[in-house]
Amino acid sequence: MPATSRVLLCPPAVADEEEFLAAIAASRALHRPWLYPPTTSLDYRAYLVTLDGVRKAGFLVRRREDNALLGWANVSEIVRGALQGAFLGYGAIAGHGGHGYMTEGVGLVVRHAFTVLGLHRLEANIQPGNEASKALARRVGFVCEGFSPRYLKVGGRWRDHERWALRADR
Repeated sequence: MPATSRVLLCPPAVADEEEFLAAIAASRALHRPWLYPPTTSLDYRAYLVTLDGVRKAGFLVRRREDNALLGWANVSEIVRGALQGAFLGYGAIAGHGGHGYMTEGVGLVVRHAFTVLGLHRLEANIQPGNEASKALARRVGFVCEGFSPRYLKVGGRWRDHERWALRADR
């Protein structure tokens, strides 16, 4: 799997369940109201089933020196044909911010999407108030293309999102 000198990507697996769920529980304040990742064993296992590599690919971001879980990212709703595009989603684990780990990790996911998966375009839909997520998208090269009112249902509510995108030929 792709790596830098500080981080590496790993496919999520059943063996990661306990660590992932504990990290998500410890990161709840960081994620709400922006993200609602799996919080139970049943939800985590259901998430793993969706990672078929055809319509969705998932990655755990880990620190190389000690294998600490730093975050995760997904390339989902992969569309082939004339579009060759997908959606990028990501989340960090609390306590590891401010070191650039997720910037490196998401950068690796983007590179993987454009090279290994052969995609042309990635889109990240981010709630307007999620400044940390927008800053990460900007650092990786995404640009804001527009605004979609009541675009995605998050946490049981339809929420506005900004559309951020990046092309392979940027």
